[in-house]
Amino acid sequence: MGGYKAILFDLDDTLLNRNQAVDKMFLIILGKFYEGVKESLKNDMLLKFREYDKRDYGNGDKTKVFESFFGEFPPKYSLRRDFIQDFWNNNFPNCFSIDQNSINTVKAIKKRAKVGIITNGSTQRQKAKITNTNLNSCFDIVLISEEVGYSKPDKRIFELALNKLDVQPEEALFVGDDIEKDMGGCQNANIKGIWFNPNINKNDTEIKPYAEIYSFDGLLSYLT
Repeated sequence: MGGYKAILFDLDDTLLNRNQAVDKMFLIILGKFYEGVKESLKNDMLLKFREYDKRDYGNGDKTKVFESFFGEFPPKYSLRRDFIQDFWNNNFPNCFSIDQNSINTVKAIKKRAKVGIITNGSTQRQKAKITNTNLNSCFDIVLISEEVGYSKPDKRIFELALNKLDVQPEEALFVGDDIEKDMGGCQNANIKGIWFNPNINKNDTEIKPYAEIYSFDGLLSYLT
């Protein structure tokens, strides 16, 4: 495995496709809170829901997303704030699925190195995503920011992973999609970062990843 003893992964938008999950969540909302919506309006509603979700990405309080969306597209009945948060927590994790190719790649890596997940987010939602996609059976460790008290790009969450896996920074790689939180964070801990960039986004920061890949196949071929 190129001399590396551990490969660490981000969760959302790296192992799991969050954009697909957001679209599935929208369909649940549409069926639950709206009736008889014209097809011509559904696409506009979806685009707005994506916009509001993206604006509040990383914020554990999802009532802001719903309040913005419901303010523009009033639902068939009013909702309590606590219900909205619970509705998101209970339904959104079930909207995630994982590509079999990604699972195969992780399993191939695990034959040669330790593997772990480092993710920001609420313990309840992130654990549910991992359990529902059976990722918990694939990884040696899972660190969730709310649970451990540190969030990427804080180097301490990366250092905690190294300690748990008993490896040195130079013996590990971190794979993630976010330049600042993932690449910047792992570099703060002296870990080489591989930028997962399937959408070929432009890097407008001064952070320079160790490498860049566009698919998980690229990761496996790079490591071997």
